[in-house]
Amino acid sequence: MLPVSLQNLQENIARVVIGKEESLNLLLIGLLAEGHILIEDVPGVGKTLMAKSLAASLNAEFHRLQCTPDLTPTDVTGFNIFDRNNNSFIFRPGPVVTNILLVDEINRAVPRTQSSLLEAMEERQITVDGETIKLPHPFLVVATQNPIELEGTFPLPEAQLDRFLLKITMGYPDAAEEEKILLTHGSGNPLAMLKVVADSEEVLQWQELCRGIFVHQSISSYIVSLVRATRSHPAIILGASPRASLALHRAVRALALLSGRKYVIPDDVKYMAQFVLPHRLSLKREERLRGVEAHQVLEDILAEVPVPLEESSE
Repeated sequence: MLPVSLQNLQENIARVVIGKEESLNLLLIGLLAEGHILIEDVPGVGKTLMAKSLAASLNAEFHRLQCTPDLTPTDVTGFNIFDRNNNSFIFRPGPVVTNILLVDEINRAVPRTQSSLLEAMEERQITVDGETIKLPHPFLVVATQNPIELEGTFPLPEAQLDRFLLKITMGYPDAAEEEKILLTHGSGNPLAMLKVVADSEEVLQWQELCRGIFVHQSISSYIVSLVRATRSHPAIILGASPRASLALHRAVRALALLSGRKYVIPDDVKYMAQFVLPHRLSLKREERLRGVEAHQVLEDILAEVPVPLEESSE
């Protein structure tokens, strides 16, 4: 049974994020699975709005980081400053010390600034001048990037991409949805329509429920088989890591919870694989020149790896 407060969160965000039910569900899956989300799409389709709508619906701390080439690591993590009154250094936290961090246009930051997020995303902590600072719980990074602009951008390396639980796209709305957007958003700031429907403690409770979702051993074996198949596929030079197996395992539990189930089914794995695995795969150069994309290779793998019989009970 889906928690009422979680259902209220879905409905609240859907008031302003129109026609993007799948993207919204994937955002919530990232939140439930304690992962991070990379949204890649063209400008103006609602990437930033969706992240800000989530923050506006939760009584949680939210910071936004607008990436530019001159952004430095200390602009992300924070820094120590000398306090003359106390004759000591005090820490001024950066925007990463929050519950929800929106990293807008992440690929506009230089690699050394991008890498300042690695420790935070994986270990939920930052290190400044040798001192380790724990980040608040929950902690979610939602990063956006534009795939069509190359000038002044710095593509994310594999190690950074591997930190994102999911990579999703928004897509354009259809005609009816776009008309509804005009009616809803044309008269003012849509975020002003939203009310707070949950707090950080409830998010932590949802995440605990997610960890309790039952995964049959056959489903776990299926996940491992899919991930291992990416390492031997002839079109792939670098397959998915064990971190990808863990990510897919967490993601399918979150999908099951969002679907109102206490257990995972094989279709959960097949569905979530298309958002968890492709951005972790590096194709061979000749395959890229032929126009082959990672999601196409994943489709072949999903078709080849045997699917277990559905197990619905412990």
